[in-house]
Amino acid sequence: MVSSTTMQKAKVLVVEDDIHLLEGIRDILELDGYSVLTAENGSNGIEVLNSQSAPPDLIVSDIMMPKMDGIQFLKEVRKENRWFSIPFIFLTAKGERADVHRGMRLGVDDYVIKPYDPSDLLVKIESRLERHRSLNQMHNSGMASLKRQILTMLNHEFRTPLTFVVAYSDMLNNPGDQELSKEEMLSYISGITAGADRLRNLIENFIMLVELETDSARQTFDWRKGPIASVQGIFKEAQERVKEIESDNHPVTVEIPAEMPIITGDVEYLTVALALLLNNACKFSEDGAPITLGVTADAKEVTLWVKDKGRGIPTAEQEQIWESFYQIDRAVNEDQGAGAGLAIVKGIALLHGGRVSLESEVGQGSTFRMILPVTETEPAALA
Repeated sequence: MVSSTTMQKAKVLVVEDDIHLLEGIRDILELDGYSVLTAENGSNGIEVLNSQSAPPDLIVSDIMMPKMDGIQFLKEVRKENRWFSIPFIFLTAKGERADVHRGMRLGVDDYVIKPYDPSDLLVKIESRLERHRSLNQMHNSGMASLKRQILTMLNHEFRTPLTFVVAYSDMLNNPGDQELSKEEMLSYISGITAGADRLRNLIENFIMLVELETDSARQTFDWRKGPIASVQGIFKEAQERVKEIESDNHPVTVEIPAEMPIITGDVEYLTVALALLLNNACKFSEDGAPITLGVTADAKEVTLWVKDKGRGIPTAEQEQIWESFYQIDRAVNEDQGAGAGLAIVKGIALLHGGRVSLESEVGQGSTFRMILPVTETEPAALA
């Protein structure tokens, strides 16, 4: 009976220096409906891979081979992005367990011990192909969802400030028959500035997300990190970066203890995170609603927190809001932004070896926390 796997004519590359064994495996796989490529060593395997317009769906390779053995062949395959995700099965003799362990560390997916039962080999191949297909489906589904979220966000978050910039610029350049008053000019310039600021913030957040998803942020953190005995300067700078606080739309209370343990961190990254939390608190609170930010500490952890009296977050949404571009019902809440801020806060906390947490109740408000590890047990007086 032909399986669903073989109906899709999966292509398998078999690499084996024993010509009789190579032919035997080829015959077994072809009888089961697979399309088979063959190579007699790793070097020949690379040549076969390069000759294909599309990579095979799976590779079966011996370990002990001349010219290029299976371990080196696996290394070469994993170097290439186009081959990196191909499932890889080793054929190995009983005495080659150490080589199997080396292969597993390099990313081999499975192995079959020689001599083997043909049905065992077929089951391993089919299970690995099925697993690979399932992962691809999950990945494609996740990517499709992410694309929809990004496109929805881009459609609103970039178009709105661009409309401000373009419209007010057009009114300045084409005032019509009447000369613009000073107040009108200042109003238009203010609109352009607001749109430009919003665009700048969006771009900065995108750049930060990319840095957090790559080694860039980690490298910057390792270069800039140092002992932090006081957070007063961080809190002050974070407040100055949030225009709603700067314009007295929200009264702010700061609660910092006289002493706190020393943490190791990056001042700029922590300032960015706190500013994002403050901006979030302002965005989802009514004008005039108070915001409190502060620090709590014990011998092991220092917690930086921001508390608001805003609309709150449903329990079912509280884990997902830390994901990149996740937004709660944009059609209802048009003010929620790009959905990048909390993902950045979480990424910065993880850079510091910490974590994030949230307490929230719909209609009552939220408390967001960054919990960071203490590096020294001796308390330090705040400047």
